Amino acid sequence: MAPSYDAADVVVVNTCGFIDAAVDESLDAIGEAIEQNGRVIVTGCLGAKGDVVREAHPKVLAVTGPHALEEVMTAVHRHLPKPPDPFVDLVPPQGIKLTPKHYAYLKISEGCNHRCTFCIIPSLRGDLVSRPIGEVMREAENLVKAGVKELLVISQDTSAYGVDIRYRTGFWGGKPLKTRMRDLAVALGELGVWVRLHYVYPYPHVDEVIPLMAEGKVLPYIDVPFQHASARILRLMKRPASGEDNLARIRAWRAICPEITIRSTFIAGFPGETESDFQELLDFLDEAELDRVGCFAYSPVEGAKANELPGALDADVREERRARLMQAQEKISARRLKRKVGKTLEVLVDEVSRDGAVARSAGDAPEIDGVVHVAGARDLSPGDRVRVKVTKSDAHDLWARMP
Repeated sequence: MAPSYDAADVVVVNTCGFIDAAVDESLDAIGEAIEQNGRVIVTGCLGAKGDVVREAHPKVLAVTGPHALEEVMTAVHRHLPKPPDPFVDLVPPQGIKLTPKHYAYLKISEGCNHRCTFCIIPSLRGDLVSRPIGEVMREAENLVKAGVKELLVISQDTSAYGVDIRYRTGFWGGKPLKTRMRDLAVALGELGVWVRLHYVYPYPHVDEVIPLMAEGKVLPYIDVPFQHASARILRLMKRPASGEDNLARIRAWRAICPEITIRSTFIAGFPGETESDFQELLDFLDEAELDRVGCFAYSPVEGAKANELPGALDADVREERRARLMQAQEKISARRLKRKVGKTLEVLVDEVSRDGAVARSAGDAPEIDGVVHVAGARDLSPGDRVRVKVTKSDAHDLWARMP
C-alpha cells in the first residue's frame, strides 16, 4: 500500500457504475490517477459496462469488472513484475484492508435475487451468493485478533443471507451453525466487539435480531433501505416486502429495544410519483421518526426497467422533492438526538487531537452518520471504547465530555 500517487508503482481504481453521479465520480477518479501517476488499472462495476472506461480514458492499462481479483492481479503482474519478497508475501491472516485499524467491513454475500426496477446490481454482480458461514466467522475472528473493535456487516441484501443455499449448516469452532442472519449475528456477538448490521430488508424474520440488540449481543442499530412509503410506488419499484406494514414493524422494534437507531434511504421523484405519493412519504417520515435518513433524487440508470415507466419527472422536480424531504428529516433527526442530551453513552474513538476526540456512539456508522465530539479527552487512542456524558446536540452530531 502506498500513501500517495507519487509513491505508487501502479494505481488500482475501484469503481461504481450504479447511477450517473457514481459513473462521473469514478471517471473523475480514473482521470486524476492517470494525471498524477499514469499507470492505472480499473476494476469494479463500471468496468462491466462496456467500453465506457476506455472511451473516456484510453490510456488505462487494463479494465476488469467486479469481484475480479485474479484478473486485477494478472494485470498488475503484467505491467509491474513482482519481485520475490518474503516479508511482503506474508500477508497477515486478516488480509490487507483500507479502513482504520479499529473497524472493518465484513461482507457476507455478493449479488442480489431481487429485480427492483431502479437497480442494475443483479446484472452487474449476479444473483445472491452467500459466503460459507464458517469462512465469514474465521475472517471476523482474524479481524478481531488484529485489533478491530467494530464489525460492519454488509452485502446487497443482508437479511437474505443463506437463502440461496437453503440456510445450509456450516461449522465454526467445531460447532454447527446455520447460514442465516440471526445465527450469524449471535455468533458475531460472541466476539466481544461492536457488530453493526447494514442493508437489511424488512422481512418478517428480521424481527428475530431485535431481541439480540436489546440483550446487547449486537449494536441496537439497523440500516433498512425502505426507499418509499407509498404502496403504489413500492409496487412500481418492485421492492421486496412492499406489502409489509413498516410503521407497525418500527413500533414493535422500539417496544422490544427502545434504544434502537433506525437508518434508512429513500428515492424522491421516482417515475409516476405524484405529489400525493410524495406527501405520503413525508407523512411516513413524520410518524416513523427515523433516526438517520439519506435521500437520493431518482436518477435514470442505463439498463434499469424504471426507464420504461410512464410519468418521468423533470430533474428540478426530483431535486426539489429530495431537498424538501431532507429539510423535513433534519427536524426529526434533531428531535431524536436532543433526547440523548444528559445521558451517558459508550462511544468508540475514531480520532484524537489536542482539542479532544471524535468518536461514534452505537447510533453512528462511520462516514454516513454523525459523530460525537468529546471534550477533555486525554490519553485516548483510536479504537478505545469509553463512556461519555452528552452535553449538546444538533441535527447530526452530539457533543459530550468525559465523566
